Amino acid sequence: LGESPSFTVDYQHDCFRKDGEKFQYISGSIHYNRIPRVYWKDRLLKMYMAGLNAIQTYIPWNYHEALPGLYNFSGDRDLEHFLKLAQDIGLLVILRPGPYICAEWDMGGLPAWLLKKKDIVLRSTDSDYIAAVDKWMGKLLPMIKPYLYQNGGPIITVQVENEYGSYFACDYNYMRHLSKLTETSSTSRAFGKGRPHNVLTAWYVFSLGAHGAVFNSQVNSEFYTGWLDHWGSHHSVVSPTQVAKVLSEMLLMGANVNLYMFIGGTNFGYWNGANMPYAAQPTSYDYDAPLTEAGDLTEKYFAIREVIKMVRTSVSFYFYKNVIISAIIWIFFTDFFLFLLKLAVGILERDKVLSINVTGKARSQVDILVENMGRVNYGKQINDFKGLVSNLTLGADLLTDWTMYSLSIDEAVMKGLLGEKEPALFDPPQPADLSPPAFYGGSFVIPDGIPDLPQDTYIKLSSWRKGQIWINGFNVGRYWPTRGPQMTLFVPANILSTAAPNNVTVLELEGALCGSKACTVEFTNTPILNATVQSDYKQHSC
Repeated sequence: LGESPSFTVDYQHDCFRKDGEKFQYISGSIHYNRIPRVYWKDRLLKMYMAGLNAIQTYIPWNYHEALPGLYNFSGDRDLEHFLKLAQDIGLLVILRPGPYICAEWDMGGLPAWLLKKKDIVLRSTDSDYIAAVDKWMGKLLPMIKPYLYQNGGPIITVQVENEYGSYFACDYNYMRHLSKLTETSSTSRAFGKGRPHNVLTAWYVFSLGAHGAVFNSQVNSEFYTGWLDHWGSHHSVVSPTQVAKVLSEMLLMGANVNLYMFIGGTNFGYWNGANMPYAAQPTSYDYDAPLTEAGDLTEKYFAIREVIKMVRTSVSFYFYKNVIISAIIWIFFTDFFLFLLKLAVGILERDKVLSINVTGKARSQVDILVENMGRVNYGKQINDFKGLVSNLTLGADLLTDWTMYSLSIDEAVMKGLLGEKEPALFDPPQPADLSPPAFYGGSFVIPDGIPDLPQDTYIKLSSWRKGQIWINGFNVGRYWPTRGPQMTLFVPANILSTAAPNNVTVLELEGALCGSKACTVEFTNTPILNATVQSDYKQHSC
């Protein structure tokens, strides 16, 4: 059997050691109490994908014990589930259990019922306060003990109190009491004359000046990526460039850094705090963080990720490889599964191109594929019929006796019917300005055994013209990069698989770009929704 996991402070070399090896943590703050449980996994995964190897979180006492002795650790308050998710994804945890946390949270996390004793001295050795703290910690600490790193869990440090050096009481006995309760090294702000002798001191960067920050230690517990807001004040914004610059300086000097916040979240209900002179914080705790309140990636996210990539050369970012695509079958519509060589002669487009020039011989057959681009949803034209809804003429002659039928393409793709038929026994048309519609197919493998794969991604068909794409039978949507502005399609992780190859089917309607050779579709982690448009369409106003 190997040695037990260990996380220690090497004072001689001014560094942390994880399992004996020198270790630098790059952490981000996330407060589970500000994010619905259903999104925990998504937010933690995005933090991991940014290159972080740790997270920092508070435990708000009043969130779990709203009334004396009534504890709630279920649903959105399921702390153990949150810790397990972090570990499963590959993130270490810096835990800040308080009992006071600040965090712009109602009463700094202390339960309001403590105020039933009107002369109570909070955050001190006041007997009533200490009795309540001991009871709470007696409930909490045994719960988190199995999740300490030395016990096989993700928690590498536990903070004793929070920002106590700025509190008026400065009660050494109070801090010593808490230190004995936690019995572990911890990170904290400079404690002033209230700091116990066996507690590791950390430091904060409160603001970013023109010349960055001045560093004098190896731990920055709160490197601010943004700042909090108050009702009636402007939203606080911090430059992504400045955040990236200072972060780079700290990491290159070997500092252990926690970005506060990496995602702020929301003060649901009545949980927001306030500062003095009295100014209450709003419901949103977006904080101008790298991940928005809704978990969206920002410019700051990508700037931070690039900095971390330079420092952590071993960081893995999961990008699906490009998929090799080749022709499956050419579509001509006399018989859905009997395809005969035909010639594409043009495209009619509603309200734009209503006639085309055609050439041919007597008794030639005309096939028309009508694509439903979407029915009108606004105004008096919402009774929007599809198909051949008006007369078609060839010169002066009215064309009649059409055979019309719909194509169950989704069903054919989902059931794999395209792959069951032999491709046509002729060379497909060479790439040209316009080619008959055709199906193309390919597959790719996502490795298993990696935490939280598969992941959401985007698929890019920049060299294709127009059509529809399916992944594992799921219709991802229409692509039309030649028209724009959308160049990528969102691919949700739930349609992907690590258990079997993922099949990609493309119906290209206009161009045979693959010909008889293979071509590719690309995957990317960045959406492109604002490319140059090739249209003079003007949006209506209500």
